[in-house]
Amino acid sequence: MFLKSIVLDGFPDGPVHVTCDSWVQPKHDSSVKRVFFTDKSYLPSQTPSGLRRLREEELKLLRGNGEGERKNSDRIYDYDVYNDLADPDSNPNLERPVLGGSKQYPYPRRCRTGRQHTDSDPYTEKRSSSFYVPRDDAFSDTKQSQFTMSTISSGISAVFESLDAILTDQDLGFRSFEDIDTIYKEGFHLPTLKDNNLTFLQSVVPRLIKIATDSQNLLRFDTPETVKRDRFFWFSDEEFARETLAGVNPYSIQSVKEWPLRSKLESQIYGPPESAITREEIEPQIIGYGTIEEAIKDKKLYMLDYHDLFLPYVSKVREIKGTTLYGSRTLLFLTKQGTLKPLAIELTRPPIDGKPQWKQVFTPASHSVSDSTNLWLWRLAKAHVLAHDAGSHELINHWLRTHAVMEPFVIATNRQLSAMHPMYKLLHPHLRYTTAINAFAREVLINANGIIEKSFSPNKYSMELSSVAYDKLWRFDLQALPNDLINRGMAEVDPNAPHGLKLTIEDYPFANDGLLIWDAIKQWVTDYVNHYYPTPSIIESDQELQAWWTEIKTVGHGDKSEEPWWPNIKTPKDLIDIITTIAWTASAHHAAVNFGQYTYGGYFPNRPNIIRNKMPTEDPSKEEWESFRNKPEQTLLESFPSQIQATTMMLVFYILSYHSPDEEYIGQFMKPSWAEDTTVKAAFERFNSRLNEIEDIIDSRNADSNLKNRHGVGVVPYEQMKPFSGPGITGKGIPYSVSI
Repeated sequence: MFLKSIVLDGFPDGPVHVTCDSWVQPKHDSSVKRVFFTDKSYLPSQTPSGLRRLREEELKLLRGNGEGERKNSDRIYDYDVYNDLADPDSNPNLERPVLGGSKQYPYPRRCRTGRQHTDSDPYTEKRSSSFYVPRDDAFSDTKQSQFTMSTISSGISAVFESLDAILTDQDLGFRSFEDIDTIYKEGFHLPTLKDNNLTFLQSVVPRLIKIATDSQNLLRFDTPETVKRDRFFWFSDEEFARETLAGVNPYSIQSVKEWPLRSKLESQIYGPPESAITREEIEPQIIGYGTIEEAIKDKKLYMLDYHDLFLPYVSKVREIKGTTLYGSRTLLFLTKQGTLKPLAIELTRPPIDGKPQWKQVFTPASHSVSDSTNLWLWRLAKAHVLAHDAGSHELINHWLRTHAVMEPFVIATNRQLSAMHPMYKLLHPHLRYTTAINAFAREVLINANGIIEKSFSPNKYSMELSSVAYDKLWRFDLQALPNDLINRGMAEVDPNAPHGLKLTIEDYPFANDGLLIWDAIKQWVTDYVNHYYPTPSIIESDQELQAWWTEIKTVGHGDKSEEPWWPNIKTPKDLIDIITTIAWTASAHHAAVNFGQYTYGGYFPNRPNIIRNKMPTEDPSKEEWESFRNKPEQTLLESFPSQIQATTMMLVFYILSYHSPDEEYIGQFMKPSWAEDTTVKAAFERFNSRLNEIEDIIDSRNADSNLKNRHGVGVVPYEQMKPFSGPGITGKGIPYSVSI
């Protein structure tokens, strides 16, 4: 049973409250008696003598002994590498490298399951129908609209199987944009679904599945709000640029710091490193500046850079049917109006099949010869960049930088910090359910031949590419929003500016609103930490805290344990910075890249998750070129995701973007343990009050017509950083954790 709380009456000072929030097993499953502590927090050194042994024994139980296969009723937290994504026993084509534990494929650790290894590969775990999640991290039956991972998997799988049956040609694309519109207007008639699968779909996505008859159900996608406001919003260069600042992936744009642009990859393998983007193509477009160097100095040039990250995978990906890839760079200019204007897109293919490196620069039709061919080439180039951005967003800024990197924090917190520890109580809301949603991802999303592989350009190399990003790009200290903005050249330190930062683009909605949330979280954490740790000596002598941080660095993120940028915990400030970064990552960072997925990706031409064909200017045959010249719109449609790829990701985006009716948002409700202490209670009330103020500030910003990046022409206003939300797809709301 799930035990929510215990209240003991009859004491002179009033009732004693014990918040349990835990599953209790019958004796035949576990003979170990359960221990629950009251809501009062104790540092290890302050623990009443009668509780010290119980405190230590409880942590030992949660750590386990590292042996055997975990049962669903276990509460054990331990580490393992990502060795359960492959399935070589069923098909040799489903072999995948083990992620984590090697210099070649470094990765954060996941929660250990202890399953047997495959016959084909002694390093790979066998897949099973049930992925272990520590019992108290499993979704609670008391949550009205939450659901078990097995129900999610079976429900989604049922719909996918139905789509497979309807869309028998896996490569079939859309013949026209009118065809695309039918999936919102008419939908698909699904074969009969089992009751439990139908129940899941109706409870999680009630507006998506309509009961048409007793024997058939209608899968009809809601028209995203963006399309409702302007059907052709996705065509405009202005919206293409605006979404780098206020879309679902505001983490990739960076300022251009040097010229000319050069690759850092080995030229012997990947071809000449110099960019093909020339002064002659750029300088006529940067109005008000004579040279590129002047524009760079004044922070007017920006870039989406997917060149060096993707280029090593181009040859491998192109061996796979139905997908393609380039390395890409996109240059943008900050206009006097404060909006971004695309200047050029460079697409690069390395030497392949005896052919030399191929690269080409595409510019907006308004700058180049304004004919139909150049216009459609520019649109095709944008589509390729959007697919690169979609892949980088999903694999890196979403999955890697929130879900994957958070799991070691979940494991270490449960293994090393007692439930009595004040830092456990502060962190717990940010960590709950993370291992559950990550287990679901390993089961159906990121596994070999799973949804991500079948739906994104890198295909079978998707997770391997995220390992490269972890190796080359991820640093804990740069996950703090101010540090991230500075690192990308989007902000400079300025003690006189709000938040101590001056943004290089004043109207950068994600950063403008995100810094409000960052400061609010940091103030709450500061008040909390300073209350329990008034002096550095208390921090340095806290054995649980020091063991927790050591284990995160050396085990959970052990492949990066030698990096010099890891902070130490010696002072309250050290701890405040670390806890704030963890809380931000789990809540606001995740919200920024997750809950707008259907708003911006639900109409897939705006963010195609895959482009299936190369550019028509890359080594074309005469027939290919003539076909493009005569029917350029058809070339674009044939490059877009197939019908099954598009509808699959639309369904996933819908589920991931959906707030359940009882979502827990940061700072919304007081936790019982925080109410136990008057100082902490007052600090939380200030936090809650500040978040309500931020809601009003964001509303006022969205009402300011001068802030053009907040709401493009006919486009939804930027609300991703609004703390609270109602249920459904709202494009706002910051839950505590990465629980979906």
